[in-house]
Amino acid sequence: MKKDKHILVTNDDGYESVALHALVNELRKIANVTVVAPANEKSACGHSLTLTHPLNFVSVDDDFYKLDDGTPSDCIYLALHSMFEENKPDLVVSGINKGSNMGEDITYSGTAAGAMEAVLQGVPAIAISQVMDFSQPLPSFDLAAKTIGALVTKIFDDEFPLPEREFLNINIPHSIAEAEMKVTYAGYRCYGNDAHLHRNPRGMEYYWLGLHPLDFRPRAGKTMLSDFEAIEQGFISVTPIQLDLSAYKSMKQLENWL
Repeated sequence: MKKDKHILVTNDDGYESVALHALVNELRKIANVTVVAPANEKSACGHSLTLTHPLNFVSVDDDFYKLDDGTPSDCIYLALHSMFEENKPDLVVSGINKGSNMGEDITYSGTAAGAMEAVLQGVPAIAISQVMDFSQPLPSFDLAAKTIGALVTKIFDDEFPLPEREFLNINIPHSIAEAEMKVTYAGYRCYGNDAHLHRNPRGMEYYWLGLHPLDFRPRAGKTMLSDFEAIEQGFISVTPIQLDLSAYKSMKQLENWL
């Protein structure tokens, strides 16, 4: 263990997630670990902060806290400004998410948002997700844990490979024991409408949002693999994500339009 290194961990599946605990067990072989995770599942909450009610940390175990009704962004924001006032952690890891976070789904992802908040606060970060078939029992998270262990060890032995305000977004293929890592770009996600209309016993209508299939298409002009293609081919997808959302290629067109 690198006693001089400290990792802050969060997720969006909640503090009881078996995937979170698999991640923590692996990272504690490498460094000191503090966990601050949402008390409840916050999947698809995006990069949201809680501004309408107070938040409080609840101690679950040594260096392990849940944030009552907090989001992953809340967890990182508050932990960095209350637990790490003097010395920031060396790294933030968000995950292991139960389900993929690829293409434009990254904008929905609470897992990715935990990493986003970290790099906004000047701390290098990784988001890691496990592709799943939700009709099947939970898969092993061994490959995901092994992958994050290798990446974190490499970061601590060398340096974080990205500039400020960029984070690594990792996706692990479903139910395989070994896989090669591939650097990828965020693919073009194809969306539909999977909202299901139901009625309760009193006849009141309500909607339940379902899960879209992982439909995608390659982005025009790209020669390397997208995250979707890498997963489809059995690779681990490693995507550098930047927080600058400016559409630079459209600026001249917008100037002309104005």
